[in-house]
Amino acid sequence: MVKNEGMKIKRTFMRDEAYSILREWIMIGKLEPGFKLRDQELSDMLGISRTPVREALLRLEDEGLVVTYANRWTLVASINLEEAEHIYPIVQSLENLAIEQGFNYFSAETIEKLKMQNEDFKIKIKSGDKFAALQADNDFHHTIVELAANPELTKLLTNLKTKVQRMEIHYFSEVDNSLESYDEHERIIEALKSHDKTSIKKTVSANWENSLQRIRQTQGSE
Repeated sequence: MVKNEGMKIKRTFMRDEAYSILREWIMIGKLEPGFKLRDQELSDMLGISRTPVREALLRLEDEGLVVTYANRWTLVASINLEEAEHIYPIVQSLENLAIEQGFNYFSAETIEKLKMQNEDFKIKIKSGDKFAALQADNDFHHTIVELAANPELTKLLTNLKTKVQRMEIHYFSEVDNSLESYDEHERIIEALKSHDKTSIKKTVSANWENSLQRIRQTQGSE
């Protein structure tokens, strides 16, 4: 019984590791939109059996990063401006809801944490590591969201922001305007200092609206 239990744990680790690797490859574009995912090829690349690869692909499908057609083939999901137009307003609205629900829990410690996270964001931008920069950006927003103490809201935003990160890596691979987002974060922090709920929501909304506009401009320049 102990031996079988140990094997299950090992298999879980393989599935999770396969998921993490494939997710990062999709996020950074190593596996490009439309790329056909064959579990045997992926298992050979990762040096593991096909079963954890299939389980990882199912998880990625749930996140909208891969799509399966008629149970015949699996492809890396496409990226397009229309999807961004749908997702960004939802994220903006949900973050404003988080501000409503967590407003009374904002503190001086929250502001200091956001300051540190935004400086880390700036450092990551300047390092040229787009994936790390976007993760730092996500950490900044997560600090605001987690004050709502609403696990369902956090779950919804986590799933949506996976797609947001992928879009921004894709659209901003050539044009680096992330420092504009850093400046917008600074305005969010200043609004928090004033403890003006309307101002906080306005600056958060502006950050998401401007991010979407930057995507529109980047696609328009292609």
